Amino acid sequence: MAQIIADRRDIDFVLYEQIKTDELTAHKRFAGLDRKTFDLIVNEARTFAVKEILPTFAEGDRQGVSFAGGDVKVPACYHRPYKLFCEGEWTAMTADPDLGGQGLPVNISQAASEYLVGANYAFTLYGMTGHAAGELIEIFGTDKQKRMFLKNMYTGKWCGTMQLTEPQAGSDVGALTTTAVKNEDGTYFLTGNKIFITGGDHDLTENIIHPVLARIQGAPAGSKGISLFIVPKIWVNEDGSLGEANDIVCTGIEEKMGIHGSATCAMALGSKGNCRALLLGEENKGMRAMFHMMNAARLAVGFIGLVNASAAYLYALNYARERLQGKELHRLADPDAPSVPIIRHPDVRRMLIWMKAHVEGMRSLIYYAGNCLDRLECSKNDEEKRYRQGIVDLLTPVIKSYFSDRGFDVCVEAVQVFGGYGYTMEYPVEQLLRDCKIASIYEGTNGIQAMDLLGRKLGMQKGAVFMNFLGEVQKTIAEARTLPLLESMAARVEDAANRLAETGMQIGQTALAEETRAAAFGFAKPFLDAMGDVCMGWMLLWRASIAAAALLKSAGSLDLESRRQAAAKSRDAAFYEGQIQSAAYFINSILPITRGRMAAIGAVDPAAVEMPEAGFGG
Repeated sequence: MAQIIADRRDIDFVLYEQIKTDELTAHKRFAGLDRKTFDLIVNEARTFAVKEILPTFAEGDRQGVSFAGGDVKVPACYHRPYKLFCEGEWTAMTADPDLGGQGLPVNISQAASEYLVGANYAFTLYGMTGHAAGELIEIFGTDKQKRMFLKNMYTGKWCGTMQLTEPQAGSDVGALTTTAVKNEDGTYFLTGNKIFITGGDHDLTENIIHPVLARIQGAPAGSKGISLFIVPKIWVNEDGSLGEANDIVCTGIEEKMGIHGSATCAMALGSKGNCRALLLGEENKGMRAMFHMMNAARLAVGFIGLVNASAAYLYALNYARERLQGKELHRLADPDAPSVPIIRHPDVRRMLIWMKAHVEGMRSLIYYAGNCLDRLECSKNDEEKRYRQGIVDLLTPVIKSYFSDRGFDVCVEAVQVFGGYGYTMEYPVEQLLRDCKIASIYEGTNGIQAMDLLGRKLGMQKGAVFMNFLGEVQKTIAEARTLPLLESMAARVEDAANRLAETGMQIGQTALAEETRAAAFGFAKPFLDAMGDVCMGWMLLWRASIAAAALLKSAGSLDLESRRQAAAKSRDAAFYEGQIQSAAYFINSILPITRGRMAAIGAVDPAAVEMPEAGFGG
């Protein structure tokens, strides 16, 4: 049976052969869990996603969200799956079971979410935002606030949002004008307007809890004067019961390119002067708290890029195996030659292996980051915690930006594999393309992620974190060099990693000088993309090392003929051979292009910043 949404064999490979997630069960944090439990959870997620969520993908897109008389309604087909989604406890898989979660490792949550989110992330956004918003209350809230909100948010009974953006304050959050006035009872009245709020209002749950950024009257200007507030749609009494409707309403929804089933709302706070709020954390420390949520959200947005790419690739692969069109290349002139599946054509194979390599590299990298978070939670060693957190912090802008860009690119290639049919609504790849595009804009545009990487992350701990990252790459290179088959690939990855280190130091130093800073930041995004390519080479070489060792054990030899014979007899051997070929394609065909790009980055040509504004034309 053809796989859809995500490749289960590849997920298992990453979990148990590459990342070794099952090792986590030896730690107290995950006591009582084992691989059998993990597999059961992923199986259940896949079954539920295919049976209940996937049917809402096209229907929810066509029906969309409606707004009439001040009420926001989600597609009708969302209601039953959402109820089952909550009953299945899929809303907060990593959260403490006492608070409504499952207490799972991040890696297992990722594996389950490949199906749950990949089936229709416009739907799944509703179910998982309560956990994201609730984490802010768990970390920064008072005990009373935790009792009032957490369980209902983590179980999906109440949804959540993240309210930052205003018409004049998009990426520049410090320019917001929403104000807060303190009341005698310790609550606050908020007044302002927010836009582009995912799930800002809808009819799936009885309440929606909004973390809102606002400035208390008299607070400093800019981001230093911003505080974070809890604003319930329906006021929550201290005993957890619901009170009256709060003065926060949706004033309209956006008509978007994609994710039509997700309500993107404009919100008015305090239009009647009675928007009540609770301070979350300390006054004027709202950005510190919100950035915790935003960093997690950036990893989640990168994950959206992966799951859309994964689904698009599998649809394209299945179609290429079934679609008969054209003749074999060596029989083009033979009038009696039969039509063959398009997967036999070299250019289609080029597109498929390009998609496969990126999907698999992205899957490995984001699971690696998740595993760092899991092992950080298990560790009692402060130095190890600092090391792993540093790696995650460094990779976060890369995962967010690179994955959302390459995820979209994979969807583009999938449409191309389908040909004219890919451009129609008869097949799902055009919707995946539309739905995926927002990921490069969500949670800080990809250009902002690149500025963060260059301006902040490369210099963390005086550059030690970047060097630790390069050290991790070198470990994989050293392992690959023990297998003669991978020697040349290892050398290419090492060359690219060394060039990345040189380019990082060069552009970092250029960015420090006032006269060249603007030109350097003009190359921040190309540098991030180059780092993403090196990460893909690293992950794919790591995969190939595991695969080659497994083939050597089963086939007794790594010569091409022995590998081919093994692949013809065994699905596992064919899978491992696929890992070697994916790595070979990316490392031998993509990384040389990356090296050329790094040469261009190193030159720091100032044309983009020296161009007079009028010179752009128009």
